[in-house]
Amino acid sequence: MHRDEMQETDLAGWLGDTGERLMPDPMLAALDDLYAIGPDPIATRRAQEKLRETLREAGHEVVYYDCLGDTPVGPLYVAVTERGLLAVQMEAEEQGFLARLRRRTRADLVRSRARTAPVFRQLEGYFAGQRRAFRLEADLEALSGFQRRVLETAQQVRYGQITTYGEIAKRIGRPRAARAVGQALARNPLPIVIPCHRVLAADGSLTGYSGAQGLQTKAFLLRMEGAIMY
Repeated sequence: MHRDEMQETDLAGWLGDTGERLMPDPMLAALDDLYAIGPDPIATRRAQEKLRETLREAGHEVVYYDCLGDTPVGPLYVAVTERGLLAVQMEAEEQGFLARLRRRTRADLVRSRARTAPVFRQLEGYFAGQRRAFRLEADLEALSGFQRRVLETAQQVRYGQITTYGEIAKRIGRPRAARAVGQALARNPLPIVIPCHRVLAADGSLTGYSGAQGLQTKAFLLRMEGAIMY
């Protein structure tokens, strides 16, 4: 048999095209069974987490954003990462919102309604009076430890309730830091979701709100929640 003929025979055998009835290989059968079952969910999740970590280290993290245009407080832009909700901004223009994001992250910015849809559904439910608490993970990695403590404490103030800057300061173990608490809340990247509008001055006055129309928006949200009547 010539060399070319031998190669063709070997190739035909490898392709299973020899016309001969081959005995099933137990190992191949076991592999077929594994492929039919699919990958292990735990292993898949670990692989995804490892991939996200590698992408972050390589500087290729993606931030997804979109705009909820029709709300009682005007347009709302939101941004999410794999870790959670990164930003909420009221009455923003797209370029201004993106510029703000770029000051916070080096990630690629991609507009995506699919990725932001879970956030929008909860916001729509809130404005419709059907939701009193948000079930969203927050991505606060870029913030200082002090600001995270302030925001996490403010997040515990329930729908329809109010507290003061001084009370937040006491809860985080910094009773003399009411002014610093106010500054941290003024830089809240997740207004509404982290309800800094529920935090008032010691005398009950509405102060220190930078979202949308400022104090008018703060008053609107508190009235909507039934926390104030004026």
